[in-house]
Amino acid sequence: MKDRLLGKLLFAVCLCALLTDIKGQQISKEEMLFLTPEWKGERYEDGRPKVPDDILIRMKEVTHEEAWAVMRNAGYKYQYAEGWMTINPDSVLVGRAVTATFMPGRPDIHDAIDKRGKAEGKRGQNSWPVDVLVPGDVYVADQFGAHLGGPTIGDNVGNAIYARSGNGIVYDGALRDIVGLKEIGGFTSFYTSYHPSHHNQQGDLNTMLIGINKPTKIRQVTVMAGDVVLGRDGAVSFIPPHLAEQVVITSEIVRLRDMFGHQRLREGVYTAGQIDTRWSDEIEKDFSQWLNDHIDELPVPREQIQEILKNRTW
Repeated sequence: MKDRLLGKLLFAVCLCALLTDIKGQQISKEEMLFLTPEWKGERYEDGRPKVPDDILIRMKEVTHEEAWAVMRNAGYKYQYAEGWMTINPDSVLVGRAVTATFMPGRPDIHDAIDKRGKAEGKRGQNSWPVDVLVPGDVYVADQFGAHLGGPTIGDNVGNAIYARSGNGIVYDGALRDIVGLKEIGGFTSFYTSYHPSHHNQQGDLNTMLIGINKPTKIRQVTVMAGDVVLGRDGAVSFIPPHLAEQVVITSEIVRLRDMFGHQRLREGVYTAGQIDTRWSDEIEKDFSQWLNDHIDELPVPREQIQEILKNRTW
């Protein structure tokens, strides 16, 4: 009886070790749930928050100012990163973050991680985060700003990223094969620098993958897997999933109020002083009527305008 019990215990220990090996560098589902308690919506199988596609589509019209104001008011002060080089700078990058954290190479740690990956049939640590991407994701990597000997993404990995996600990247480090990356249509990307070297060239272990979908640092921002990435106008905002809908709705209201205000100013109905301050009840009522009168002509879906009107008290 005791031997049988011991056998079961050893089997359980071996199974746990095997499951740990299978997951490798990736965050556990339990830890993902623990670190994202504010998200109450749908999740992927691994626990990553899945902000609805509709919100992502509407997010493409949001400005950094609008996103920043909502996040700042909610206590998120460091969700904006600027000063990037870009691919397709006139396009907008929106998607759910898949995070990867790299650190400077150290042979003993690198080799231990590599050995575990090879036992799972994996090759090349730089490709491991790419394997978890699904459509609508944005690959977000902390490459610690590495330049010479730093690039883990060139045109081959870039094509794999785009094939799996249909999106680009936010990459705090150097890219290589920049000409080839620019040939990938729709690969709207933000990166720190360009260098023709490679992260693992001639046996030099310059970088190593420490985590997938764990909290990571991009410039001064803490990014969590499932955050909504908004990249435009040379900068990137990382929006916590539970704030994404609020950001979108606020942006749509601001956009409509600006359209109304500008039109009334051109018509001479109100003065700049009346529009550029807290609106009177008279102006608010005029705005509600304007929304009703132009509901099918405005750049916000009809159902969203109806929701705005439903929640108004005038």
